[in-house]
Parts: sequence; structure tokens; C-alpha cells
Amino acid sequence: MSNPTTPDPGPVPAADAATDAQGMTVVARTQAQMVRRRFFRHRAAMGGLIALVLIVLLAFSSIGFASVPGWWDKDYFSIATVENGGRPTLSVVPTWLGGSGMHLGEHPFGQDNVGKDYFALTMRGVQQSLTIAFIVGLVGTVIGTLIGATAGYFRGRIEAVLMRFTDVMITIPLLVVAAVLGRRYGDSGIVVLGLVIGLVTWTGLARLVRGEFLSLREKEFVEAARAAGTSARRIIVKHMLPNIVGVIIVAATLAIAAAILLEAALSFLGFGVQDPDTSLGKLISTYQTAFSTRPWLFWFPGVFIIAIALSVNFIGDGLRDAFDPRQNRVRD
Repeated sequence: MSNPTTPDPGPVPAADAATDAQGMTVVARTQAQMVRRRFFRHRAAMGGLIALVLIVLLAFSSIGFASVPGWWDKDYFSIATVENGGRPTLSVVPTWLGGSGMHLGEHPFGQDNVGKDYFALTMRGVQQSLTIAFIVGLVGTVIGTLIGATAGYFRGRIEAVLMRFTDVMITIPLLVVAAVLGRRYGDSGIVVLGLVIGLVTWTGLARLVRGEFLSLREKEFVEAARAAGTSARRIIVKHMLPNIVGVIIVAATLAIAAAILLEAALSFLGFGVQDPDTSLGKLISTYQTAFSTRPWLFWFPGVFIIAIALSVNFIGDGLRDAFDPRQNRVRD
């Protein structure tokens, strides 16, 4: 008596076939998964990300933000008696190395001329500088993407007008334009200041997006969508922008780093954040004469400016490598 026939299991899936043939499991990954994998394995980017997160948490949790209180018991506007010449009480050298132990003390970053706690002042400066930088990055990214996408897709007279306007904006020194706008709108608050600075920092991204769109508009999928009667707005938003989102994200990240330095320069020159508020650049400007006698008033804001700018640049470098399809290996 013959055995019953075993049912045909059907075709072996591609992943299983690879496992059977080569003795290994082939795991399919989406584009987003590959981008995350490359980014998280980029050591400089992860170091920058960790440093930036720590700085943000320190700045916004220590002295609080808006109506939310912080864990630090001093504010940035109260005047007190200057103790020990306003020297910092922060100590990071343990006793076994000959130091006084690791502790914050009453005034970790010291005090200014009138007795204000300099740690609270510096944290306030970090808050304001970061807020302005992110607003500038957001506004510049939106404007640059809109102008670049419009010019690259429609070409012709629209492209000529938009690109000539962009060329004119590029020829004007950015710091001069930002200083004029900062002088005019600096008293209106950091949100308005960030908006007006963002209005003049979009030119580089606009040219970059235009170049990408000039290449994409000749692709088959764009021609097919156009032949099917799809509107220009839908083609731009649904078909073309997703293909350059990596370029835009990287450019936006680097724009934030540049905005940190631009805000510091403006505030140092007196065209940025105005009294009674403060920022990192304004702190350096205010206490630049104390560099030789009380250098800590100059050091701490400068260290935070450098740390933020480097962190954001490292993140941008990691994002650029992660989004680059030509990256066949993960950089350390």
C-alpha cells in the first residue's frame, strides 16, 4: 500500500532560499531602517547628539522655562552680594588628585559685577540662543525649500525671477543684513528676531533644492505623473520632495549650527538680543572687558557656543552620511 502523497509546499520565499543556499538569514531593511542604522553607528554624530541633548536638558531644566520652575534655586535677574570676588565655586577635581572634591557650590559659574548668579545667566543665554537658532533654521528651511522647488520645477520665467532674486540676496553680506534687521527688530523679542534673521538665511538651501529638482523633473516617474494629469502641487509634494528629504534635513541641521554663530555675532555687536534679556553672544559682549581679570565670565558662554555649534555640525555630518545612498559602509 503506497504512502499518501505529501502536498507540495509551494515556492520557497526568497529570504528562505538565501538561508538554505548560503546558511545565513537575509533580513530585508527599508530605506528608513538603513538610514537609522548608518546614523546610529556614526560615532561623531552620536557624540554630538548626546552632548546636544544634555545641553538642552541642563539649560531648560535648571532654571525652568516660561512658567515651569527649574531645580536651580537662583534666577538670572536677582542681584546679590558678590562673594569671594565672584569666583566660580564649581570643582571637578577629586580629593585624591589634590583637589577640593567634586561639587557645585553656591555659584558654580561665579557671579557677575552686581552679584547675579552666572550659572543662571549662562543657562538663560543657552535657552535664548537655542530658541533663536531653531527658529532661524526652521524659517530658512521652509523658505529655501519653497523657492528652490518652485524654481526647479516650473523653470522658465519663474525660475529666472526667483534665481536672480536669490543671487541678489547672496551678494549682500549676510552679517550686514542680519545686523540691520536685528537693530530694527531686536527689541521685539527672540521669536521676531529669529523670524527676521530666517528671512535672509535661505539662499543656500534654495539653490541646493533647485538643483535637485532640475534633476528629478526629468525622471520617468515625474513624467508619468505629469502625463496622468496630476497637478503640479501634488507632483512636488507627493513625488519629488520625498526624494530630497535627506538633503533638506542635512541642510536644515547645518543651518541651525550657522544660526548659533550668527546670533552670537549679532548679540556680541549689540544688534541681537537686547536688555533686559540675554544670550550667549550678549554675555560675551557684556563681559569682554573682564577677560583678563575675571576670565570665567568670558569662558563659560564661549564654551557653550563652541559645544552647541560642534554638536549640531557632527549631527549634520552623520545625517549627510546616513542619507547618502552611495555610502556602502558605515563610517565610525
